[in-house]
Amino acid sequence: MNRIRTAGAAFVLAQMAGVAHADPAEDIRTIAALDTAYQAAVERNDAEGMAAILHKDMILVLGDGSVHTREDLLNAARTRRTVYEHQVEDRGTQTVRLYGDKTAVVTALLYIKAVRAGLPVEFRLWFSDTYVRTPEGWRYAFGQASTALPAKR
Repeated sequence: MNRIRTAGAAFVLAQMAGVAHADPAEDIRTIAALDTAYQAAVERNDAEGMAAILHKDMILVLGDGSVHTREDLLNAARTRRTVYEHQVEDRGTQTVRLYGDKTAVVTALLYIKAVRAGLPVEFRLWFSDTYVRTPEGWRYAFGQASTALPAKR
């Protein structure tokens, strides 16, 4: 089933990459879909699906100051360091902002429920994902995520 999802994601990405310079509204739709697809690939620990979206020089900076490379993220998925029940954007929180025709930033509130190192975790955090237009299409190049937000009461 994962191979079918990965193949489907790869097909969609190939279609999106074929649009050299779409109009801004189309770019926003494409980037929003890519970011949602990326979160879903992380949730499935689908390294192949993640790799199709990540820029070759991608880094992620977490709220604790740690820096993770593309390879770090792909290795975490391959080894299933975290087993996710949920890794999804809260509905209605995603915003895509374009900066020229080659850069976009996605912000959203992310809900995570998983088992990490044998311990259950559940929290929300804000993130900003920066996408850049490459000859192959839009790629996720830089991410920054907050620390876990306080639980709602």
